[in-house]
Amino acid sequence: MTGNWNDVKSTAVLWMDEAGKMLKESLSRSLHVEQKSNPNDLVTEMDIKIERFLKERIENTFPSHRILGEEETGANIKTTDGVLWIIDPIDGTTNFVHQKFNFAISVAVVENGVGKVGIIYNVMQDEWFTAVEGEGAFLNERRLPAATEVDLPEAIIGLNGRWLARETRRDEQSLHTMVRKSRSVRSYGSAAIELAYVACGRLDSYISFHLSPWDYAAGLVMLKEVGIIVTDFKGKPLPLLTWSPLLAARPHLHDQLSLYVHDHRGF
Repeated sequence: MTGNWNDVKSTAVLWMDEAGKMLKESLSRSLHVEQKSNPNDLVTEMDIKIERFLKERIENTFPSHRILGEEETGANIKTTDGVLWIIDPIDGTTNFVHQKFNFAISVAVVENGVGKVGIIYNVMQDEWFTAVEGEGAFLNERRLPAATEVDLPEAIIGLNGRWLARETRRDEQSLHTMVRKSRSVRSYGSAAIELAYVACGRLDSYISFHLSPWDYAAGLVMLKEVGIIVTDFKGKPLPLLTWSPLLAARPHLHDQLSLYVHDHRGF
């Protein structure tokens, strides 16, 4: 067991700050970009470089800790026993490549399956979303208030338009109906940033049909600290080693949105 999670958080912030400087410097150079599973799933040499950078520092400082990363680290990990770091070197790689904006470094530290530290660094806006279990969530040095209630007609929902484009159902429980009843919908192209925006109140909910643990592990820690409910579409806790759909929302709104996503199985 690690003694002081605040010390772990502070150490991780220093590493992530250095990694962020590396990313900013790389924006002035030509990037080598490759496709992974499909044309929308991109990876650059910087994704790999940042992951290796963080991996090296974690291993040197906390040799007993394990690491699960998006690009190449921890593929054989089968359990969350002990202390596990879950890292996404660049969440929003498409934004990084095309817009040079709205991308984040995301790091979570989990002990025996329980999130202890969550950090989402919105690099180009220099926004640090941080949380330590039981000690609140923060945007830079400002403590984030507990989530208040909102109903669907006043809610702004984070949702990728691709899910709407692929939907075939048109009944009263369709995503299209949900969107029409909401105040507005936004998509920022980075799950980590969108979860951070739910934590700080810029979004009231975030919905995705397919995310990996490195997309949401850090967000889970801070959302819990402000009272946001995060589950899969069946209302169950999210796994930390496999992909999952995700519904994050203020408590009463979560109940309302569950009606629209509970029996979706993908498209």
